[in-house]
Amino acid sequence: MLAVENVSIQFGARVLFSELSFTVRARERMSLAGPNGAGKSTLLKIIAGIESPDTGRVAKPKQVTVGYLPQEGVYHSGTTLFKEAETAFEDVLKLQAELREVEAQMDAIEDTGSDEYADALEVFGDLQLRLEHHDLARMKPRIETILNGLGFSQADMQKQTDTFSGGWQMRIALAKLLLREPSVLLLDEPTNHLDIETVQWLENWLNQYGGAIILISHDRAFLDNLTNRTLAFERGDVHEYSGNYSFFLRERDARKEQQVRAYKNQQREIEKAEKLINRFRAKASKARMVQSRIKQLEKVERIELEQEQTTIGFKFPQPLRSGQTVITLENIVKRYGDNLVLNGVDFEIEREERIAIVGVNGAGKSTFSRILSGVEAPTSGTRELGQKVIVSHFSQNHAEELDPKKTVLETVEAVATKQSSTNLRTLLGSFLFRGDDAFKKVSVLSGGERSRLALTRMLLQPANFLILDEPTNHLDMQSQEVLQHALSEYTGTYVIVSHNRSFLDPIVTKVLEFIPGQKPRVFHGNLSYYLDKIQEERGGTTTDSVDAALSRANVPGGGGGKSASSGAGASGSSRKEQRRQEARLRQEKARVLKPLQEKLEAVEARIAELEETKAELTKKLSDPVFFKEEAAAAKLASQNYHQAEQDLETVYSQWSTLTDEIEKAEAKFGDD
Repeated sequence: MLAVENVSIQFGARVLFSELSFTVRARERMSLAGPNGAGKSTLLKIIAGIESPDTGRVAKPKQVTVGYLPQEGVYHSGTTLFKEAETAFEDVLKLQAELREVEAQMDAIEDTGSDEYADALEVFGDLQLRLEHHDLARMKPRIETILNGLGFSQADMQKQTDTFSGGWQMRIALAKLLLREPSVLLLDEPTNHLDIETVQWLENWLNQYGGAIILISHDRAFLDNLTNRTLAFERGDVHEYSGNYSFFLRERDARKEQQVRAYKNQQREIEKAEKLINRFRAKASKARMVQSRIKQLEKVERIELEQEQTTIGFKFPQPLRSGQTVITLENIVKRYGDNLVLNGVDFEIEREERIAIVGVNGAGKSTFSRILSGVEAPTSGTRELGQKVIVSHFSQNHAEELDPKKTVLETVEAVATKQSSTNLRTLLGSFLFRGDDAFKKVSVLSGGERSRLALTRMLLQPANFLILDEPTNHLDMQSQEVLQHALSEYTGTYVIVSHNRSFLDPIVTKVLEFIPGQKPRVFHGNLSYYLDKIQEERGGTTTDSVDAALSRANVPGGGGGKSASSGAGASGSSRKEQRRQEARLRQEKARVLKPLQEKLEAVEARIAELEETKAELTKKLSDPVFFKEEAAAAKLASQNYHQAEQDLETVYSQWSTLTDEIEKAEAKFGDD
């Protein structure tokens, strides 16, 4: 499908990679792994045709299309969200507009036997046939499905695109890319601006995607669940691994162990040879043997061990012990004009709690974290800090508060304690400020670099209550591990807003879920526990009637009812009682599913009827004789054709909704 052939690129004296070659097969799921600055994004841009390599080329057949999503910098304006998403089908829409234009020309020609009419008719037939290859009726449902999956509401569809923030702008770009369905999809950090629910939706969508995917991400769970091949960028070399990110780590470690063993064995052999040479060097009778051994030793290809990356042993400054109650919120209400974000929230945090805040974007997570930190006051309600509580808050906005005149090193020196000041350069290196980067002025840093610097600065300040809002967005895997390890050993209390599942899972013990229009819910467990509970709750359900049915039938997960196993096995119910329960379940299942299936059958019959009508009209409209001999009928047929297209679009939307409802209801009843 696509081949990278002997591609090399360097910036100044620094070689990112040299003579890199690999092929991308159909339905490939490949990740590019390695530290920031290793050349991963550069390679994506070369494949996308945005940048040119110093040597080599990217070869692909003409019919193979490539779609690219950058990390940031995408902006849309001048139209509505839905219209912008429609531009993914601009080629099809252009054909449709041309067809209508030709139709208008034909209507204006009075003499249907003229050469002018015949020419227009020929163009019309060609356009009609080309449009037949595209299913326009499914276009609107596809747009709505993808936009909804990426977190946009129905109310957003007619909003102007320039009213959306940067993160939502990236979602628009991703939606258009998914709608275009290129042969090869290049995604550079696609989850950076997504919440956990949307990340899971995207993960499922990409798993079903028909094309190939090359992906850069610092979300380990996302990589593990999606990819089956890894290109690892390591100190100018690129190694290929036939597995996901976790497989790559295991194989890399195994390869290093094997290399160390081979190195030690070779060193022993070299040492023996050198001892032999030194022992007999002075003896004339052994001169020939010594020279032979020297030549053999010179020919040995020395094994060089890869230089290990320094493991950063960062620890938070030892915080002062706070009181048992860290913070208490009572009846918190927060409004922005008419927009009610938080309504009557009560919450208490105790010492040494590790809390993750999750939920869809716009549900109030960041607002809540700002109220927790005291950066923002609630509209009403009370916020009370416990005894000896020292708050430290990280948000993306803090990056804008850095002094642009200071260097990176000066910025962290200004807040470092005596305890932490000894390893500032090492700490900066762990957060990707290496070498001369420490002497860069803040004014020349990118947005991501400023965010990392603000995080580093915050970590150096002694505090016993940390509030971190999306701390991993601009960190590579190694930096995430440094932060994760430091948090695991931290003796204070922290709250983290994040969508990064693998980062959160080992270091949180409580999850606070925000749902728009509802009070937040608490789950006592880590992120895996929370996700399992949500899966049990939702189980694919769409309506309260399904939950109610399951509750009455004692189906696991239904409306809080007892599970079938606990209702039968635990109480020693007879087989007869079990059969009664199974019969009740079948009755409830039939009651819920039968109306949905009947509606689906009616919709499918209507689709078949409209498709048949459309096919008949297409046949007529493609016949020049029909146009010449029955001009009025032809005009009516054209109108009927467009009406059939519009009706099909509506009916396909109904079909999509019904099939989703049936699938979710069946999943709730335990059907595969």
